[in-house]
Amino acid sequence: MIYFCVSSVTEDAAPLLARRLVEERLAACVNIIPKVRSIYRYDGEIHDEAESILLFKSAPRTAGGFEERFRELHPYDCPELLMISVDEGLKSYFQWVASVTGAETHEPNPSQKPVPKDGEGP
Repeated sequence: MIYFCVSSVTEDAAPLLARRLVEERLAACVNIIPKVRSIYRYDGEIHDEAESILLFKSAPRTAGGFEERFRELHPYDCPELLMISVDEGLKSYFQWVASVTGAETHEPNPSQKPVPKDGEGP
């Protein structure tokens, strides 16, 4: 199983990004941790922002497609995307993740619509 850890711009954008990647079978499940505070340097400036952390669970076969689609959907130029391989855990959970992402059946991803940026409708 692969665990993707990402940050999202706003609390409103997080569920849109999560839902889209689950709908497209690139993730089986997403946990959203709202209202984290991120302090970072970008473009020569220090930023202090409210963000959400998203924890996606997926199958190893989806990693390339997940990364590509995530880059298309995320509004940041340089978004956080950490991929963590999980080798141990409940076998039935790993099987569920593989089955709902289509990793066992090689099902195609049905939707390719972008997630709206801040201020845009769905």
